[in-house]
Amino acid sequence: MQDAMWLAGLAVAMAATGLLSGLLAGLLGVGGGIVIVPVLFTVFPLFGIAESVQMKLAVGTSLATIVPTSIVSARQHFAKGTMDVPLLRSLAPSIAVGVLAGTLLGVHARGAVHTAIFAAIALAVAVHMAATGADWRLRDSFPRGAIRHAIGAFIGGVSAMMGIGGGTVGVPLLSMFGAPMRSAVATASAFGVIISIPASIGFIYGGWGDPALPPLSLGYVNLLGFALIVPTSLIAAPWGVQLAHAIPQLLLKRLFAAFLAATVLRMCWSLAV
Repeated sequence: MQDAMWLAGLAVAMAATGLLSGLLAGLLGVGGGIVIVPVLFTVFPLFGIAESVQMKLAVGTSLATIVPTSIVSARQHFAKGTMDVPLLRSLAPSIAVGVLAGTLLGVHARGAVHTAIFAAIALAVAVHMAATGADWRLRDSFPRGAIRHAIGAFIGGVSAMMGIGGGTVGVPLLSMFGAPMRSAVATASAFGVIISIPASIGFIYGGWGDPALPPLSLGYVNLLGFALIVPTSLIAAPWGVQLAHAIPQLLLKRLFAAFLAATVLRMCWSLAV
């Protein structure tokens, strides 16, 4: 794995992953992690990376790429005044607790268990996107008390384990509890900051010294992936935004649900063989 051609091939794959994640993020308004993790999970076996670290490396690398993008996104949304700051403050402590639990589980879970959990959550997201319309909601206000904290812990824990920002899980939850879509997206962008920074540190620490890791890895974060995915995703995101104005949003939701369903099938196949 020290061969120059191997590194060049991996670099091309990381850049392509960034372009795809940025394009879909712009198209659908979802965090790139829900795209990055399954793509890396498919790419890593092609480069001989050990099965025991494939999912952990995909999740850790994805979380690291979310750090800069979530900070930029959250600052822009805050400046526009669309972020629900009181709700964010009330959810932040429980999200942080969930991140700690999710990071510990993600780092220490066996690769097959980690893959199965990702597949289950991705399937739930796919069903939600396939079965609900753009304005579907469960109730008109966000729950309070223990239920609110439980939801925050769920967002943090699941996101840390899956290597995603707050958008993939947070936006559907906020919108189903009555938040306008713009406010849901803006508030969930700040979830990404709370989730990605401590979770990235946890995956770096948890993978430190693992002999199965490929070159240029800092714990379970691949530095080559981080260096190439971030800029290429930022380049491709505006392309996705332009396409989003030409394609019906409901069709986009259905297409992304199909992508996630295919991802789930791929992961289930890897568990079965």
